[in-house]
Amino acid sequence: MYKFIADNVVAFDVEWVPEPASGRRIYRLPDTASDDEVLEVMWREGGATPEDPRPYLKTVMCRIVSIAAVVRKRVRSEVKLDLISLPGLHDGEQPEGKIIRKFLEAVGNLGAQLVGFNSSNADLPILFQRALANRVTAPTFCHRPEKPWEGADYFSRASDYNIDLKNELGGFGKAAPSLNELAAALGIPGKMGINGADVVELWRTGEFRSIVEYNQFDALSTYLVWLRSAYFSGRLTEDAFVHEEQLLEALLLREVEGGAEHLGRYLDTWKAFRR
Repeated sequence: MYKFIADNVVAFDVEWVPEPASGRRIYRLPDTASDDEVLEVMWREGGATPEDPRPYLKTVMCRIVSIAAVVRKRVRSEVKLDLISLPGLHDGEQPEGKIIRKFLEAVGNLGAQLVGFNSSNADLPILFQRALANRVTAPTFCHRPEKPWEGADYFSRASDYNIDLKNELGGFGKAAPSLNELAAALGIPGKMGINGADVVELWRTGEFRSIVEYNQFDALSTYLVWLRSAYFSGRLTEDAFVHEEQLLEALLLREVEGGAEHLGRYLDTWKAFRR
């Protein structure tokens, strides 16, 4: 379990889809092949079966379409929460490099403690791979201190600035729960009608807002699992833990008032689970 809570914490989740341009190059397909034809080749080469026609592909063959995060900032004794999305709910599809650069720059500038679920094996590798593919430079994020106590190090699996909740709590093999399973067991909303396998179809049909909504749900669940772990490890007192749950409720209500109706469903489910 991690040794401290930094003043800035970013609990994040990344969504990605297969990238036809990479598929064309990897499998030497002609430019005349349509995106749909390329995707079918990518899935077939990735081990498609009748039971699993769209298998999980290596992240290097994919592109990032959305990043969402709960940002926790502590100034002296006061904690503030924000929910960020790249792109925003109303932005539509955005250039991949722009999404990655903004996120890595923000995390690096904050020196934030980065919290994910399976982030060491999935979210961080694809961020790094696609940053290279898009010629993104992120020197502040990539800076590595000489000594562990001298600042954030996002490239060390042992760093307390790089927390993968699946590694901390998940176990291995068949015993390892998904984020949805772990969250539900803890009384936290998990999936809300969409799962990861649906993202590629939402992307193909241009339903970008639905992708961002789904991404936000996972970021919120990741934050709430982290919050429970912080209480479990004694990093938060019971009063502080309850207060931070109340802060998140208030954040969700503000977002709903601002037009994010889907977060009302998340809040209602969360309240129902706690009852």
